[in-house]
Amino acid sequence: MTDIEIARNTKLKNIVDIAKEIGIDEENLEQYGKYKAKISNEVYKELKDKKNGKLILVTAISPTPLGEGKTTISIAVADGLRKIGKKSILLLREPSLGPVFGIKGGATGGGRVQIAPMEDINLHFTGDIHAITSANNLLSAMIDNHIYFGNELEFDRVVWKRCVDLNDRQLRTVDTGLSKESKIVPREDKFDITVASEIMAILCLAENLKDLKEKLGNVLVGYNKQGQPIYAKQLNAEGAMTVLLKDAIKPNLVQTLENTPAIVHGGPFANIAHGCNSIIATKMGLKLSDYAITEAGFGADLGAEKFLDIKCRKGNIKPDAVVLVATIKAIKYHGGIEKEKILEENIEGLERGLDNIYKHIDNLKNKFGLNVIVALNKYTSDTQREINFLKEKLENKGIELSLVEGWAKGGEGAIDIAKKLVNLTEQKEDFKYIYDEQDSIKEKIEKVADKIYGAKQVEYSEEANKEIERIEKLGYTNLPICIAKTQYSFSDDPKNLECRDDYNIHVRNVELKSGAGFIVVLAGKIMTMPGLPKVPAAENIDIDENGEIVGIF
Repeated sequence: MTDIEIARNTKLKNIVDIAKEIGIDEENLEQYGKYKAKISNEVYKELKDKKNGKLILVTAISPTPLGEGKTTISIAVADGLRKIGKKSILLLREPSLGPVFGIKGGATGGGRVQIAPMEDINLHFTGDIHAITSANNLLSAMIDNHIYFGNELEFDRVVWKRCVDLNDRQLRTVDTGLSKESKIVPREDKFDITVASEIMAILCLAENLKDLKEKLGNVLVGYNKQGQPIYAKQLNAEGAMTVLLKDAIKPNLVQTLENTPAIVHGGPFANIAHGCNSIIATKMGLKLSDYAITEAGFGADLGAEKFLDIKCRKGNIKPDAVVLVATIKAIKYHGGIEKEKILEENIEGLERGLDNIYKHIDNLKNKFGLNVIVALNKYTSDTQREINFLKEKLENKGIELSLVEGWAKGGEGAIDIAKKLVNLTEQKEDFKYIYDEQDSIKEKIEKVADKIYGAKQVEYSEEANKEIERIEKLGYTNLPICIAKTQYSFSDDPKNLECRDDYNIHVRNVELKSGAGFIVVLAGKIMTMPGLPKVPAAENIDIDENGEIVGIF
């Protein structure tokens, strides 16, 4: 059966019953049908003094076009912990329509380990991302409206971008205001995908409505003729934007196919944004369970680094254990084996590709000081010889491996890793950040490039140097950094998979996100508005005469 057929043939519980299992009564739910609901902000306030459970972070080796199944493993771990009698909760991001209709497809797991209702979550869900898009573009409209009616704030340069939650490369750079109406000022504009919008980051980093409004007011939107910054609050925009986000800030409750509670909230990408779900969802999950399983996007050099250096710093949290997801075929891919031969047994290619997983392990264990276990997401093409070889190599590095068969067996296929994680979360850690907030902007960039990426040095464009100097003069040096680069390599070159030779990181520009409270560093040729592939997934998505959706995977 396909993923969608498995999901449709599984009996779900009413969301009210799922909520009751974690101590949330119906009065604190805003239901969106039988199987999804928003959790009232009152729950977050009431749980404030309750003891936290253990936080488990799921990340991965550098991704490949083959897919590693990080979300699948996250769900399997949550279900597996329930199988051994532990109270667990799953904390994930919301899927963006960009990859759903693009190359990746859905983001709700697969096989026997999925969150549901799958079609709803992958599409409009509860409208959070639409609300973020609207708030973002309301601010754009208010900027241009202010300029139209006399430009009292003396805008000389607008840095705020419009957004849409679709992959549309045509919108990367556009000319606006071309109607030739009186007083309309034409200018060049740009679009980001919504999940890269600063509004998404703000929603995910805000602690409450008051904090959300304050952060929205602090968004940098442009510079005046004297080079001074202009903020959203000077346009009186933060109130209306907060109104649009008043429901979006409430976490969404759904369930896995095995009825494990799942809070799905916020959805920034990790290659172009900070890659974590909301602080509210994470902190709520820690209060509602003994074990909270969350996920950081793409490889550990991106999602995990930002989770640890940005989210943990701002939210005053830390993981008690880290799961590093890997597959035999992905390791062979990083060892230079062609996709056409990736399913064939190849110990030599597997050994060559181990450098990627070793580097991620070293970063998590020795650079961040965290407890790590490798989850091998099993595929039918994996041979026992390859599995044994990988297990032996990791044991020699002092790293435990667990074979996870969640896709085929559900929670039963994750009992081994669940038991090992219970023990791992009790072990002592020496958690530390990669850089200090007091470091200069370049020192932060260079520490991540050196310690996490393994780069020889960092090269800055003239434009990047000017922006760094501008940001430092404005007094924002002490903000964390969010490096936007390719997810496929430790370098900023997506084709440099093995990273065996010396390489540099090339910073082409930096952007101040004063509302979210971090600095985006654009490296290599990464784009904050993706494009569709030659044959997008959208071509295969359809609905039949009975209203059944087909083609989402």
